[in-house]
Amino acid sequence: MGLNYNCLGTGKESSLSSSRSTRPGMGVGRLGWILKTAHLHRATRQSTRSLLPPKAGAEPLQSTGGGGVIASPRWPPRGRLRPCGCFSSSPAELGINFQHIWQKTLTVLNPLRPADPGIMAETDLAGPAVFCLALGATLLLAGKVHFGSVYGLSVLGCVGIHTLLNLMSSAHVSFGCVASVLGYGLLPMVLLSGTAALFSLQGTAGTVFALAVVGWCSQSTSKIFISVLAMEGQQLLVAYPCALLFGIFALLTVF
Repeated sequence: MGLNYNCLGTGKESSLSSSRSTRPGMGVGRLGWILKTAHLHRATRQSTRSLLPPKAGAEPLQSTGGGGVIASPRWPPRGRLRPCGCFSSSPAELGINFQHIWQKTLTVLNPLRPADPGIMAETDLAGPAVFCLALGATLLLAGKVHFGSVYGLSVLGCVGIHTLLNLMSSAHVSFGCVASVLGYGLLPMVLLSGTAALFSLQGTAGTVFALAVVGWCSQSTSKIFISVLAMEGQQLLVAYPCALLFGIFALLTVF
């Protein structure tokens, strides 16, 4: 009996020692398992933090791998975030200067006002596009659908005036500048078209009023061209082709 007990005891101790040796909680295996788990947890936290935006006013840092750190761009980036996820641009970023648009409009409305060559030489097509659309809309109020004619005549007139000015002046003028000036010159024509939507201009009074508006447009545009290109004493030569162009728009408006 004693021998059997000893055998049983010996087998129990051997089984306990073998089970302890196979557990990962003892020895070098336990230490390696802990280090591997901690490394995985640290990598998970770093990847999670990289997906989140940093706090306002703080510059997130990124490791370069060699012990140094570099600063990443600020969050949120400049600009307003729309609900769709894209960034909107301000009018200044799009090249739209409302102060200059207002100055050009006042220069056209007042033919006796001196033009600023610095402002008038800018290629601004926002105002001309609005005035062309306004001219087509006022013609539509009178029952005349001439949107295509307005834009077609505008393009042909810009090409012709641009070619003529480059032949007459030693200074080169861009096509965008010519289109901008002629587009702003359409503003008195918009007033004529709005009047034609309310009253009939097919008479002596209407003809005189239309001629006055054509002279108004040609005077304003030629004044701007003379100031931009420094063509002193040649305003009548520039005003004549401008008057022919605006006369076509007057015919569309009156008849």
